[in-house]
Amino acid sequence: MEYLGTLKEIFIDGNRYQYIVDGLFFSIGVTLLSTILGTVFGAILAIMRLSNFFPFKSKWKNINPLNTISLIYIDIVRGTPAVVQLMILANLIFVGSLRDTPILIVASLAFGMNSAAYVAEIIRAGIQGLDKGQMEAARSLGMTYSTAMREIIIPQAIKKILPALVSEFITLLKETSIVGFIGGIDLLRSANIITSQTYRGVEPLLAVGLIYLILTTLFTKFMRKIEEGLRESD
Repeated sequence: MEYLGTLKEIFIDGNRYQYIVDGLFFSIGVTLLSTILGTVFGAILAIMRLSNFFPFKSKWKNINPLNTISLIYIDIVRGTPAVVQLMILANLIFVGSLRDTPILIVASLAFGMNSAAYVAEIIRAGIQGLDKGQMEAARSLGMTYSTAMREIIIPQAIKKILPALVSEFITLLKETSIVGFIGGIDLLRSANIITSQTYRGVEPLLAVGLIYLILTTLFTKFMRKIEEGLRESD
């Protein structure tokens, strides 16, 4: 009972639980926006990687600018820490007239652009892992390349890459914990605020860790249901 009183003092007194509630909504908002951006941009990068666009040809080498641009972007993003990308975006890009841009938008762009590099490789690997004969058969039936990708290839690839995408989005949720570097009040930052006011470091961190665990568990179960539905539709 005495410990319950301590918990009440930590979280209830002074409405300090509100920090965690606000941090929860902020983290979920960043995750949702960056997931949408990462998926859309990642799909575009994957298509660029798989393109057969060779406008510049020479005796020695065919040059595919779309593939090259996509590959350079993916290598740079995957080769640098997410916190560095976040700090660069916040302190070098969103300055001057853009300084008043909400941190939610800045963080979502940073994490979305980071996630896109990983999503692109997941999608590319899923598409290339399919039997090449399916594309050839679709083209022989008169389908255009885009129609064959949309109707035949991509639906099958989604079933293969869904587990990897789920892992990427779970990682993205946990990665939002570094947004405090640019002043965002996410879950981890909210725990730090409560600690600074109560001088209790363990309980706020355990509470935040439990929330992350619940969120990732619910998301994983939801995606497993989708996977089962996709398998049943085969």
